Amino acid sequence: MSALIVYCSCPDAATADAIASDLVQEHLAACVTALPSARSTYRWEGRIEQADEVLLLIKTVPGRLEALTERIRALHPYELPEILAVEAAGGLAPYLQWIADQTDTHD
Repeated sequence: MSALIVYCSCPDAATADAIASDLVQEHLAACVTALPSARSTYRWEGRIEQADEVLLLIKTVPGRLEALTERIRALHPYELPEILAVEAAGGLAPYLQWIADQTDTHD
């Protein structure tokens, strides 16, 4: 069973909660964990920037990544939102199955 963890930084808790709820409601993610108090340092338009953000850890399956990416882009206020998917190397088999079940649109 294959699963992805998608990282997505949000400008505030309200935005993070709205995106998380929408992704789970639409079966694009099985679970979204919000980590508050993330501090990002990055280069944007030639300048070094820093921002306090909320980091979302979005659990999904590879087959839902494209739709999940499109939905985040539609909901996210950033011009270029962080959407970075990493494959889970393993995990508890029943949990991986739960992710697959929750992102299955045939219910």
